[in-house]
Amino acid sequence: MELILDLLFIFIAAYTVYFFALSVRSLNDSIFKKELRHAIHEEKENLAVIVYSHNNKNSLEKLIGELKAQHYPDNKYRVFVLLDNCTDESQSLFIEENVIHVIDIKGVGTIGKDQAVATLLEKLSDNNFIDAYVFLDADRSIDTNFLSVVNASIKRESVVSGETIIDFDSLGVVEKIKAAYQKYHMNFLRKARSLFGLAAMADSGVLIIRKSIVENIGDVDFKDVNSELKYSLLLSKIKCKCAFDPNIQTVVNPANYVFRKPRLSYRLNLFKNCIPQLFSKNVVFSEHVCSLIYPNIWFLLITYAVLLKHSFSYHFLVDVKLVSLSLALLTVAFGISLVNAKMTLEEIGYLCAYPVYSLCHILKNLPPIRYVVDKLFSRGNEEANSERFTVDVLITTAKKNNLNYKLEFISKDGMAKIKLIRKNKHFVTSTHLRMIDALQELKLILDDHGATMRICSCCSHFQPCMDGTTNMLRGYCDSEYPSPNISNEPRQTVVWNTCSDFSPAKLNSLINELIQSTKEENEKKEAALYSR
Repeated sequence: MELILDLLFIFIAAYTVYFFALSVRSLNDSIFKKELRHAIHEEKENLAVIVYSHNNKNSLEKLIGELKAQHYPDNKYRVFVLLDNCTDESQSLFIEENVIHVIDIKGVGTIGKDQAVATLLEKLSDNNFIDAYVFLDADRSIDTNFLSVVNASIKRESVVSGETIIDFDSLGVVEKIKAAYQKYHMNFLRKARSLFGLAAMADSGVLIIRKSIVENIGDVDFKDVNSELKYSLLLSKIKCKCAFDPNIQTVVNPANYVFRKPRLSYRLNLFKNCIPQLFSKNVVFSEHVCSLIYPNIWFLLITYAVLLKHSFSYHFLVDVKLVSLSLALLTVAFGISLVNAKMTLEEIGYLCAYPVYSLCHILKNLPPIRYVVDKLFSRGNEEANSERFTVDVLITTAKKNNLNYKLEFISKDGMAKIKLIRKNKHFVTSTHLRMIDALQELKLILDDHGATMRICSCCSHFQPCMDGTTNMLRGYCDSEYPSPNISNEPRQTVVWNTCSDFSPAKLNSLINELIQSTKEENEKKEAALYSR
């Protein structure tokens, strides 16, 4: 027992000293202030700005305007826009555009950022103009000195990640808690680690990397936040660590904000796999690996409580005074870190609520609790006995914002329902005999909120197909997009398809028409039977 307590104290005491050192170091960030003052005077690198977009028309249009207005020589940067199966008419932004290089991915579904970027990098590999890549998500906004700051930062480090700023006031309570934690993590922890020369985690939403590094590694890895963590470790391993620069700032639309944090199980698995390489001459990599097992607030509080209680009654490795001193040092360091993070009182309040959120999240995902919940709600049986089909859809809100959702069609035991999913929230319709009725329920609810789902069944070009099936999900499109229909046969489609020529039908009249037509057809059949 005492051995365990000894090891626990050594672990949290080491973390306390590390945390205190970070808090003190972050008090002096003159290197970033100096970089910002002289950024505009640095010799200019040739930059390739790569913007990834999937149905981000409104924010993409704004970002392109901001990129064109940069205080950076026009002949020193090029902009490449990846449109990944966009169905929100994003292509229309570039009809008369001669400056922006557009790669419009169509006909293969939504391939994702990782594959889209990898495809473009392969095409640009022989381009001798490029010195560094600047990766941006289309939901970001930048100021006019963005590329100048990027240029100055890339002079100091070969790989740099920037800060993401969120409009705090427009978020819900839970999202505010997450945003407060993210701001604290960026403004203090990442900045302090960068000041110490330690590695930061790569963020594909805003990342700058020299072309030579990409060629050395062979590719990038932007599948998800876990892949980005693994990619960051790989950069550290080849002695090209990713640094964090708070001067490189992007603002994200609250509607598109997604809290991103690597899973604990993934971090622990990475740490386990890297143990054989831990004791190497590459100090930055070794420290980066050790940082994967940082303790959370609950572990620290519980461990200190146990150590205080035990050391008060018994003497083991240290006495109660030393444990108390270590806890006091951690408390002081946390106070300094709040000052360094430049957080408001409201944001500090939400940050203090983060441990409660994290505890609820941990409890919710414990295997025993998940098992009980699945049994209570029969989720296991539902998954096993149901057929599911998921598609990406775009919904235009009453405020004319385009938001990405997933539409899941669920069929079980001959009954149908539809689930509408965004982030961690979802809405499920009632159970119906036909899928078309479930879709109608969802459409009416969206209509009540002034929202429109940009799919074929809500488009004025769609005509229902009376094919005799129960769900009635097929139809015809009379649109001339993308080229005139030279065939006499109408184009076939299904209700969940969409295209850039979407034109909203009035009050979902097409679905109503389809249902009414079905009823009339059934009435005619019944009348014919009675006449016999």
